[in-house]
Amino acid sequence: MAVAPSFKLPNVGPGPDPLSLSALAADNEFVLLLLQRDYHCGNCRKQVQVFADWYDEFHERNTEVVSIVPEPRERVRSWQEEYDLPYPLCADPEAAAGEEYDQPVRFGPLGRFSDLLGRMPKAVLLDCRDGDPTICYTHEGSSTWDRPELEEVFDAIDEQR
Repeated sequence: MAVAPSFKLPNVGPGPDPLSLSALAADNEFVLLLLQRDYHCGNCRKQVQVFADWYDEFHERNTEVVSIVPEPRERVRSWQEEYDLPYPLCADPEAAAGEEYDQPVRFGPLGRFSDLLGRMPKAVLLDCRDGDPTICYTHEGSSTWDRPELEEVFDAIDEQR
């Protein structure tokens, strides 16, 4: 298992602002990072709502869900106002977390220029039980629709336990 890159990002959802990986690791056995494409992505919006609907299942597994959107705080805040997510929602205007976690980007230089064209979704599960978060599961989207099913994520958490 690879050591998880640390981060500290503006958080417009529940929890501390800014939100750091070290704070998450101190309070949770697992952290699930949902690296989103961009503010306009309809599939991203659906995903954050579905994971919010199942948040109690994650909480029972001592897992915190964190959605990271490569957009400025003001744009990301509108998601929180619209969806009232029960978990942290972080703004990452420079896409630094996406870069650190090797979020897939298609179309070479053109994809790197425009998140809308190139950035693909990614889910990363971190095991924080020993104090140093490690990556124990990833799902790299190959298209805008390619996201992990809830059961796949729950199975990944349960397998680690």
